[in-house]
Amino acid sequence: MAEKTNNLKKLVVIPTYNEKENAALIIAAVMELPGDFHVLIVDDGSPDGTADIVKDLMQHTYGQRLHIQERTGKLGLGTAYIHGFKWALQQGYDYIFEMDADFSHKPKDLIRLFEACHTEGADLSVGSRYVKGGKLENWPADRIFLSKGASFYTRIITWMPVRDSTAGFVCYKRKVLETLPLDEIRFIGYAFQIEMKYRSWKAGFKIKEVPITFTDRVLGASKMSKGIIKEAVLGVWKMKWFI
Repeated sequence: MAEKTNNLKKLVVIPTYNEKENAALIIAAVMELPGDFHVLIVDDGSPDGTADIVKDLMQHTYGQRLHIQERTGKLGLGTAYIHGFKWALQQGYDYIFEMDADFSHKPKDLIRLFEACHTEGADLSVGSRYVKGGKLENWPADRIFLSKGASFYTRIITWMPVRDSTAGFVCYKRKVLETLPLDEIRFIGYAFQIEMKYRSWKAGFKIKEVPITFTDRVLGASKMSKGIIKEAVLGVWKMKWFI
């Protein structure tokens, strides 16, 4: 007999750095969903007061459904997720999600990612821009070219059957994160997203891509950098030969 949905513990890990415009809004959008999602904010010492906003919401609004882990300094997206994954495993969560704070990922799609893992046989599900039904909105042409090119480049080199390998909207079953050597994950940007999927695929886990509409952020500033792009380009070759 399948587990009852309401008995499953679901945690959405959201890294933040200077997201005061989005923090309360994204948390509210997740909390309003059916299914009792919890949220963990991993904040990298945001100087704009993001953490204070979250802690106020913990105390006065959401109680035990909202959590925060504060780190000192901007340590990178990948390490923030690893920190969140380890915390989630320690707290006994069954399904762990990763999602951006800026509404580029639509919170309502968390339900579809969950269903792909809970009822459709996937071990991890990926919110995908590049499968049938997936879309990009309000993205400049250069970023579209870069993102599609990175995913194509990754497939050609690794043979991994994932069309949106750099996607950062993912649901993991607990057993995936328990199996992967989280302390050995070496990348922090786009390459982190690729490495997590690649290691999962190599370990024999089933990946399902769920079409989503990805929208460029409206509030706040993008964290993209040339260093992140370079890491992804070189990192794919390292994964191919050393993982």
